[in-house]
Amino acid sequence: MSISKKKALIIIPTYNESQNIEKLLEEIYNQKNDINILIVDDNSPDKTYEIIENLMKDKYNKKLFLLKRAGKLGLGTAYIEGFRWALKNEYDYIFEMDADFSHNPIYIPKFLEEIENNDLIIGSRYVNDGGVKNWGIIRKIVSRGGSLYAKIILGLPLNDITGGFKCFKKEVLENMDLDRIKSNGYSFQVELNYITYLKGYKIKEVPIIFEDRTLGKSKMSKKIFLEAILMVWWMRFNRRFLKNI
Repeated sequence: MSISKKKALIIIPTYNESQNIEKLLEEIYNQKNDINILIVDDNSPDKTYEIIENLMKDKYNKKLFLLKRAGKLGLGTAYIEGFRWALKNEYDYIFEMDADFSHNPIYIPKFLEEIENNDLIIGSRYVNDGGVKNWGIIRKIVSRGGSLYAKIILGLPLNDITGGFKCFKKEVLENMDLDRIKSNGYSFQVELNYITYLKGYKIKEVPIIFEDRTLGKSKMSKKIFLEAILMVWWMRFNRRFLKNI
């Protein structure tokens, strides 16, 4: 079956992304006009969801969808709800993507090309031709060190374990018990990668240039960072449990 006959969905969690979201959607559709997008909005105080509702009616009818949640419930649960929605609506390829332009839409066609022969595509900052822009030295050390930390403890043969720009074949998510995913912050990405690896699926890293947001505020916090550090050890000692999720 050709790529054109496969259904692809990009899931984008949002919280106060009114400055970015309309421009991001334009850029995505410039790259791939027939793709669908699901926004999972945590009742943004800046009313990001109202922008989406208007675009659904006026510009992107039947291509743009919205799940509006009661409040700020976390990145992991946003993606889990998005995955369930995607599987219910029978999408073949399911993307994760940030709303802040750190994940450049120009890579979407490459992801769709590579997912044909793989089960999970990860947009990687830490392979040849990958990288970051507009980051200070401390953030570079924390990010690169975080991936190396998880790689060593978990024995994962991946270079960018914490990144959130990726594309799954539906079979990977169908064969996970999504209710049993433990992480909800940035360790959510590590846990998904680890489960996918333990189940024997084929993972490929595709180089991307990750550019720090220029509008809006970062969602990273000390609590999220600490959760990521501790959850890696929990995953290490619960390998058998995760393999059977």
